[in-house]
Amino acid sequence: MTPAEAAALRRKVAWRILPLVFLLYIVAYLDRANVGFAKLRMSEDLRFSEFNYGLGLGLFFIGYLVLEIPGALLVERWSARKWFARILISWGICSTLTAFVRTPGQFYVVRFLLGVAEAGFFPGIIVYFTHWFTGQDRGRALSGLVMGVPFSLALGAAVSRLFLKLDWLGLAGWQWLFILEAAPAVVLGFITLGYLTDRPRDARWLTQQERQWLESRLTEEAREKAATDTTTLWEILRLPTVWLLALGIFATNTGGYAFSFWLPTVIQGLSAGRQTSTDTVLNWSGLVYACGLISVYLSGRSTDRSGERKWHCVAGQAGAGLFLALSTIPGQSFGLVLFWLCLTAFSGYFWPTPFWALPTLTLTAASAAVSIGFINMWANLAGFLGNYEMGWLRKSGFSERACLLALAGCYVVGGLLVAGIRVPPGRR
Repeated sequence: MTPAEAAALRRKVAWRILPLVFLLYIVAYLDRANVGFAKLRMSEDLRFSEFNYGLGLGLFFIGYLVLEIPGALLVERWSARKWFARILISWGICSTLTAFVRTPGQFYVVRFLLGVAEAGFFPGIIVYFTHWFTGQDRGRALSGLVMGVPFSLALGAAVSRLFLKLDWLGLAGWQWLFILEAAPAVVLGFITLGYLTDRPRDARWLTQQERQWLESRLTEEAREKAATDTTTLWEILRLPTVWLLALGIFATNTGGYAFSFWLPTVIQGLSAGRQTSTDTVLNWSGLVYACGLISVYLSGRSTDRSGERKWHCVAGQAGAGLFLALSTIPGQSFGLVLFWLCLTAFSGYFWPTPFWALPTLTLTAASAAVSIGFINMWANLAGFLGNYEMGWLRKSGFSERACLLALAGCYVVGGLLVAGIRVPPGRR
């Protein structure tokens, strides 16, 4: 194929795969995080404490860990199409059940099952991208996926504001929020089953020449990686770099997940003297999340253009810690605090895209699925710790500023760990 034909093929693949994957991840993250919006009314009706809420948020990630590595392996060795369809339908059902919890115990069980249902989706998508995108395009493809996180939160803040006002059939607005936001997952599960293609060789929407060219490029790239790295899987898991990546994302996500999920509550607390309504809190939350959306786009373009990954990641982690700490300075106006929170979100969503490109620089194709799943296990364990920690701190009487400082420290520690990683020369 000529360079022009190859470029056209890459665009064709991107337009076929990325819009659906982007939509799936929006729905996934919204169903994971919408409890943060529902909490503004849900906790009052059910009389949940901050500790109950934080523990319930965290148990999602424990459930997620159950099928983390098996999920990535199933995408590599079985069928991404069938596995993603199963994930979507089952998590839509579990998310709907959240609308009918009445006790903390029921809340814990439903959140745990939601994590089990969704497990394997994110690492599975990363592995799936290796079946379709060469190294030069994977960073941009990942940025398209990660962009779904702040987009879903910004969209969720706007949509949830409307759903919280509903009062149909004897159900409260927060109950309708869970029901209506879970329905798209079930519908998309069936769409995925018929639309998604596992590998280029199965794609009827590509010509035979396009299938052969793409398969040969991906095979050649995998062979080159294997030729330069003969390390076995168990040796990889013992490498310091793998542990720096795992602990780096563990520290960063301990702060990051808590910041994302508790943001509406934090804004409500910081603006307590202004007598703000739930609508206003969700509007400000949406503004903060929107800053993260812009950041993911710029991060993906910058890392692909320069080929540099590590320091882009560290800059985002350090920036998030710095700006979050600045938001805790006493005596500031609420507008200035909101400005620092917006910069925190901008930095906090700048680092994931370059971070997830780092493991692929040192791993062979054969071990990528398990290794990425292993690192993501630590990322999700941080989701449990961060939310549990936030609930415990608030239950223990710590101020909003003290809680935010604790999260800022997590970002900084994560950046220091990633800064210690050595990227082999020539791998960009």
